[in-house]
Amino acid sequence: MAKAAEMPRFKLNTGQYIPAVGLGTWQAKPGEVGEAVKYAIKVGYRHIDCAKAYGNEKEIGDALQELFKEGIVTRGDLWITSKLWNSDQHPDDVPLALAGSVQDLQCDYLDLYLMHWPVALKKGAQGTAPEDFAPLDTKATWQAMEKCYEKGDKTKAIGISNFSVVKTKALLSYAKVVPAVNQVECHPMWQQKKLHDFLYSQGIHLTAYSPIGSGGSWFTKHVKVLEHPVLQSLAKKYNKTPAQIALRWNIEMGHSVLPKSTNPERIKENLHIFDFKISEEDLKLFDKIEQVRLLCGDDLWVNDTTSPYKTVEELWDGEI
Repeated sequence: MAKAAEMPRFKLNTGQYIPAVGLGTWQAKPGEVGEAVKYAIKVGYRHIDCAKAYGNEKEIGDALQELFKEGIVTRGDLWITSKLWNSDQHPDDVPLALAGSVQDLQCDYLDLYLMHWPVALKKGAQGTAPEDFAPLDTKATWQAMEKCYEKGDKTKAIGISNFSVVKTKALLSYAKVVPAVNQVECHPMWQQKKLHDFLYSQGIHLTAYSPIGSGGSWFTKHVKVLEHPVLQSLAKKYNKTPAQIALRWNIEMGHSVLPKSTNPERIKENLHIFDFKISEEDLKLFDKIEQVRLLCGDDLWVNDTTSPYKTVEELWDGEI
């Protein structure tokens, strides 16, 4: 088992080092997510990926406090990420939302705070009906994020999530602080090659969510990434599981990964990816894999009246 000290990290443009593997907490059920976080940290995870929208930051905060009190880790041992939700994008609401996540997570500060989507909803909006949308002003929101970063007491880095190449370029045209990270869906069946190349050229790190696919939900397609023949074949060759092959592929690409699980064995298994490398020859096999995005609930952000996106293709700049 990899010890915490052995956890590889990727250097960000801030000079910080983000752990290569983090625990995803999206769709983790109440009563389970806290136990998953405690177990993950005990077996060597040092990055916990959170978001206000996941609705479980208070439970995660309670779990962190237990670990701190037990002396398992200190706050400085961990990397904690959270995200600004769409209904908090007004500049006046950004610092309040950041402070709210820090309070719920009981962690003093965040290592990274991300703009969750290039989508704006009215303050307090509980849905995605046309009347819930607010005018999108990414520049104003990002400038508020920059002020939080410059202040430095609540977050040590800022970044984006679900931003395509075109939307990232637009943000860079006015950003004083270049995003440290863009967190997006990325796995062998949705490799994000165009985005990868662009982010690399700009010094922005790519963090992969759903790096082993998804079991399927109202927000994702049930695409069986781990059943793909390339992953199955390489799993046998390297004496690893298909999930470990998928995670290792992302690591080889230079991406940090956020596999989500509340199953202790899978949490442990997802950490065991640093004792092998995929050969250059075998990495070429991934180039032949057909590409399909798991995310399908993105049509929530599309309408003909109040959204800036009339089609899903516009949301993703035609990259879907």
